[in-house]
Amino acid sequence: MALTRRLKDAVPDEIAEVLKTRFRSLARPLNARRYRGTERYCPICESHVRAFKPAGIVPRPNARCPICGSLERHRVIWLYLTEYSDLFDGRRKRLLHVSPEQQLEERIRKHPQIDYLSGDLESRQAMVRLDITDIHYGDDTFDVIICNHVLEHVPNDRLAMRELFRVLRPGGWAILQTPTRDGDTYEDPSITDPEDRVKHFGQRDHVRIYGHDFFDRLQQAGFFVEAHPIVQEMSPAQTTRLGLDRADVVHVFRKADGPRLVQ
Repeated sequence: MALTRRLKDAVPDEIAEVLKTRFRSLARPLNARRYRGTERYCPICESHVRAFKPAGIVPRPNARCPICGSLERHRVIWLYLTEYSDLFDGRRKRLLHVSPEQQLEERIRKHPQIDYLSGDLESRQAMVRLDITDIHYGDDTFDVIICNHVLEHVPNDRLAMRELFRVLRPGGWAILQTPTRDGDTYEDPSITDPEDRVKHFGQRDHVRIYGHDFFDRLQQAGFFVEAHPIVQEMSPAQTTRLGLDRADVVHVFRKADGPRLVQ
């Protein structure tokens, strides 16, 4: 059983999160020696290693960086942020990071031109307590929002999408990753038992599995959708070296810089 699952079962979530972070920090130098090599490269922690570790309920090979713990989805987002976006172009930006991934947070917070704010409904690791269905910040506050693998936990996801759109400034953009499947979104509010949610939605605290209409919901909230198939543009050798999923596409959700035409 994975460390995260054991901690969640044994101690409160906020304590488990602190312990997990400290464990990874202590394990880094040990894993750096254990995984010494050049076959794989993590662009987030900039580590060369001989292999990535398997990860997932059904273990995926070549998935988790043994040094920083990043997964495929973290690494592809970082590549988009550093090589395809304007996040680090030198202009000051205010960024909201919801339920922050430690690996991304460590890198983004260090940048002098980023006014960084992390928020979470429960985690004490975040800077502020934040409910994305009722965000206590004004309209057009943030230039960039990162909110990954959160919306599938939120019962009223449409309200959350509208709130994220509201606090994003015109011309701003968001990365709102979530697991999706073929077909339509599957959700059933009557399914509340954690084990039943595992059977239906894949995880104990998920309330739905999104389908392709995930993007329709965000467009209804006001966003424009862009697809960036950056992994598909790489060679198979590159994606293997970086530990990326060939099926991953980075979707960016933008708020128009002027009035949106209603048709």
